[in-house]
This record gives sequence, structure tokens and C-alpha cells, in this order.
Amino acid sequence: MATQPSISKSKFLNGLQCHKLLWFYYNAKDEIPKPGAAQQAIFDQGHEVGALAKKMFPDGIEVGAGIIDLPETLRLTPDAVKLRKPLFEAAFSANGCYARVDILNPVKDDAWDIIEVKSSTSLKDVNLADIAFQMWVLTKAGLKIRRCFLCLVNNEFVRHGEINPKEFFTLEDVTPQITELARSVEGQVGEMFKTIRQKQSPEIQIGRHCSKPYVCPLHDRCWSFLPEASIFTLYNDRSRKYQLLAQGIHHLKDIPADVELTDNQSIQRAALLSDKPHIDRPAIAAFLKQIEYPVSYLDFETFDTAVPLFDETKPYQKMPFQFSLHVVRSKNAKPEHHSFLAEGTTDPRPEFMRQLRDALPETGSVVTYNASFETARLKEGCELLPEFKPWLRKVTPRIVDLLLPFRGFRYYHPQQHGSASMKAVLPALTGKGYENLAIQEGGAASREFLRVTHGQVTDAERRRVRHHLEEYCGLDTMGMVQIVSCLRTISDA
Repeated sequence: MATQPSISKSKFLNGLQCHKLLWFYYNAKDEIPKPGAAQQAIFDQGHEVGALAKKMFPDGIEVGAGIIDLPETLRLTPDAVKLRKPLFEAAFSANGCYARVDILNPVKDDAWDIIEVKSSTSLKDVNLADIAFQMWVLTKAGLKIRRCFLCLVNNEFVRHGEINPKEFFTLEDVTPQITELARSVEGQVGEMFKTIRQKQSPEIQIGRHCSKPYVCPLHDRCWSFLPEASIFTLYNDRSRKYQLLAQGIHHLKDIPADVELTDNQSIQRAALLSDKPHIDRPAIAAFLKQIEYPVSYLDFETFDTAVPLFDETKPYQKMPFQFSLHVVRSKNAKPEHHSFLAEGTTDPRPEFMRQLRDALPETGSVVTYNASFETARLKEGCELLPEFKPWLRKVTPRIVDLLLPFRGFRYYHPQQHGSASMKAVLPALTGKGYENLAIQEGGAASREFLRVTHGQVTDAERRRVRHHLEEYCGLDTMGMVQIVSCLRTISDA
């Protein structure tokens, strides 16, 4: 255990979320899992947004640029403060705590404004706690703070050429909230130091705090006592699971008969108890009647970035870069596969729309899983490329959403564990899944595409990843072919 622990703003936020997590960071850090690829991508995006925000202050100074050592940055900060220039990453310490400030802007009367930069588009409670800690530390360190601002991404920004950071960001004055919250920081810090110095980690019941404001890195460790078919797999449930947990009920099968469940939750529980799928054959048959040959099974992959890569796009706009299309032309025909995977660093949407229009049959059903996603991307493509609007008007009435019979529990298998997602339905219904693929979910597909397309990688690495992307997206549409085939067999039984 650290003999002289110090609390940073990140550890302060950890402590607000869970004192057990705080204790582990200081006493058993090696037992905390390292950030995964998804979390690292969020960090990287935050750094990119932060770098753009600094351009709003062209005369600003980076304190300790290139220096990793915190004590050295703390040593350099007082001299930087005397310059009365906007400061980036200035570091301050007081009362056993320290904070680095994204942007510290000098104002009149020798005061300063704190500007906290976030890559999100809306204010969150955790952002206020973050700034309150900074204000407390800086005030204790002797700085005079005038106002506090949260610098957020402007979700109405549309890129046209080089990005103007003053248009890309919005500044929200949060001084009143911060002033109130800062009064509690000293007491909260005192409790955290007590926790850090304990010989054993505190015993804390799992709850909503395990994923709010962020998924805790100890989540899997703390939740490992739950069975696979736990009460937390109860379909579309927000609060009952915590009531059951408080009663000592962990397994779905142990939910008392007098507990009121929705129809779908009752189906879920009954399927688990019988170890047999729930099948509504008339409803499945009615759904299948909508599907007309030739059947086109379609799936998109997209990426979204805080800083738009292309003109006519907004922050976090979903950009389609890949599609997979399996066409089954008649009852016993073999599926024909068509695909597109964007090349180069230009906007992929024009070529995406052209190739999809050319590959998609002019008649028959277009089957997707969660159709609102693909439909929204097509509409956005038509906003950029109006010439595709007549084509989309003909396609839209032909779209069939394969999610519906599963979301409506017309078919439910106990191995779905309360989920109607493709990743749950495909293995439960067909016995085939994604576990053998190098890329197994859409977030990874997006990250890998961006990495090998806009990052510095070898040609061999780019080819390798593109092959894996083709495999992943292809399984999404081939999986739909297999799901519909299984539903037909079930309906005819």
C-alpha cells in the first residue's frame, strides 16, 4: 500500500463511483484489468478533441510539454502561471490531491477560468464532479477562480473544409453548480483517504453504480457470483432485478411465482424452466409470408468519430463503410454474395450508395436485422446524394425487419439469455456464432477499419484486417439466411 497516497481527479471520480474500486487502485492495482481496445479508442478520441480545443487559444502554453513526470510538471506550473497566458495541462497540488486542468484561461483581477474539455455533446453529472474537484484543488493551491466552463462538442456543427474550433465547440458556464459541489469535496476526499488506508477492501453490494457513470473495471470480478441465467438477464427490466437482488434472489428460475412479470419475461422464465424454446408458429408463419423472392439479406458496418473526417458530416455521424449482401433468388437457390468495403481515405458514401444500388435486386424483400439502422443510413446517404432518392423510395417498402419476431418473443430460446440481438439469436437458433472470427462485433469492426485506413500500418496488416472485416460482415448476412431457414423449418413442423 502507498505510504503517502495522493488523489488525482480520475481517482476522485473512481471514489465517487465506488470505494472498492478506489481501494483496489491504491492497494491491488495489478488486479485491475487494463483498458481494452474500446476504452483505449475513447481515450484516443478524447486526446484528439482536446488538441483541437487548444487551438481556440493560439497564444496558449503547454505546461511541461512532452514531460510525463508529474512532479516536474507541478514544479514548472508556478512559473507558467506568472506569464498570464492560457495554460494547457497545468498541474496543481494541495491537501494530498492534485489536478491537471485542460485549459486555464487568465481573466481580469489576477483570476482564472477553468475550461474542462469533453468529447461528448451534452453535460453529464460526472463532468460537474470532475470540475468541482479541480476548482477545490486550485483554490486550495492559492489560485483565484472566476468561472468554470464545460467545453462540449457542438452536435449541430457541420464540417466545411478546415475545422474552426470556435464553431466545433460550445462553452457552457457551470459555475453555480460547481460552486455548490466544491463545498463537498473536502469531506469526500477525507473519506477516500480513510478507504485507501484500510487493510481490506470495503465490501460493497453490486448495483447501478457498477456501470454509472462508466462500466467499472472490476465489474466482471464483482459480478462473477451470479449464474449465467441471472435475474439481470430479465428482458427489458430496469428496476425489478435490484429488488430481487436485495431479497437474495440471483437465478431467474428462483423468481417467486407471485412476482408480476411482463408477458415476454414470463416466456423467458418458462423457457428456462422447461429448457425448451418458446415457439409461436402462427406468428412466425405470418412473418415469413412477408418475405418474397428474390430475398436480399443486407447488413451495414459504420464508424463514427467526434471530429468529422469529411465535409458535410457532423460529429458522431454514422458513416457506412461496408455492406454485405446475400441474395437468395428462389426457394432452393444458393445464396449469392455481394460486398463492398471502402478503400482509401475519401468519403465512402458515394461509392457505397452506387455499389449497393447496382447490387441490390429491383424486386423482392430486403431483409435486415434492426431495420431502422440501415434505413437511417440510406436516408442520410440520399441527403448527400439526392439522385438516389427515387431508388430508395422503391426499396423502403420492401424492407423486412428480422429482429421483430425475436423482439416480440414469437421465438425465444433459453440460450438467448433475455437478448433479441443477432449475436444471441444466431447461436441459439443455429448453433453457429462469431467466436471463431478475429472480429466479433461492430465496435471492433469500426475501430479496425479506421486503424488500417486512416492510421499508419503496413500493406500486409491492412490486407489482413480487411479480410477479417469481410468475414465478419459476411457472417451477419449469411447468419440471417440461416435464421430465416430455421424459422421456415419451425413453421412447417
